[in-house]
Amino acid sequence: MNKCRCKENSENHSLETRPGCKDCVGKILYSQVNKMVPPQPTNFKMPSVPIGKPLHNSTKVNQIVEQPAPARPEILPKKDDKKKSWSISDFDLGRPLGKGKFGNVYLAREKESRYVVALKVLFKSQILDSEIEHQVRREVEIQCRLRHPNILRMYGYFHDERRIYLILEYAKNGALYKLLKERDRFDERTAAVYIRDLTKALIYCHSKKVIHRDIKPENLLIGHNGELKIADFGWSVHSPSSRRMTLCGTLDYLSPEMIEGKPHSYAVDIWSLGVLCYELLVGLPPFDAKDSHQTYKKIRYVIIKYPDFISEKAKDIMSKLLVVNPEQRMPLAQVLHHPWILENAPEGTKPTLMASNEAQ
Repeated sequence: MNKCRCKENSENHSLETRPGCKDCVGKILYSQVNKMVPPQPTNFKMPSVPIGKPLHNSTKVNQIVEQPAPARPEILPKKDDKKKSWSISDFDLGRPLGKGKFGNVYLAREKESRYVVALKVLFKSQILDSEIEHQVRREVEIQCRLRHPNILRMYGYFHDERRIYLILEYAKNGALYKLLKERDRFDERTAAVYIRDLTKALIYCHSKKVIHRDIKPENLLIGHNGELKIADFGWSVHSPSSRRMTLCGTLDYLSPEMIEGKPHSYAVDIWSLGVLCYELLVGLPPFDAKDSHQTYKKIRYVIIKYPDFISEKAKDIMSKLLVVNPEQRMPLAQVLHHPWILENAPEGTKPTLMASNEAQ
């Protein structure tokens, strides 16, 4: 979001209408990032009892969404000098936003600023059991440093004996995956807008030497204004050398070089962009098959069937992204100038669903 709504109307915002203002929330929360205590997975302790909710003593849990927010301060009120990091007591928690293998995500409000965020709670015991300490640390290190309108902001993090807490931007419209399943497939304008947004985010990531490696609808969220945001960097890697060997990501989105165990680079994200484009338009990934063996075969030889309702321009952009040779895939900068993008998603265009909601 490029415009600060708080400065226009600081008294009348509902708490769910202000999740992404860079002018305000960056000043409110990011100023405290350097005070965060980083997670220390090697010292994790097993929880003595199952933890249902990270916070039990909040009296405002059910009021987070309904009550209007006060005027936003320009900066987060200074904490006591003796308090050097965030703790869960600094937040009121609301409804769950999602559940995963390693923890849950909650709607939350920072008590002093009353700013609404998403609080991702990871359980140390489960991280240890799955031996993904390095992956979690890498995700935090990468996402905390990225600043782009189409990347979910991580404002900070802290931890206690049992859990790690990630303070994230709240994306009001939820997961792209859920929206896609509700509608079966998107019209070409909506799909083109999301591909445009994701392309911009990937150009930025690559400029920072970050390869995402796990682009898929489940890892993409939709912000307040309908903008797409990359939300999960669990498989991402900072790779100045640009060549990697690790097999990671989701099968349907793996590139030919990855399934063959060859070195891979930024071009794996370009391949995933093409796969996503197809899934948004059709409702299923292009290499979907009865078993993994057939999926591997389809990916290796780029066996794709385009339904009749797909336009020629859409087929053209996908055919230039889904190329076996990584060096021959369309560069991301050219994606933004492809006729299909220019026709359906010129700058300022919003997804059809969001545009129709605003018109009502």
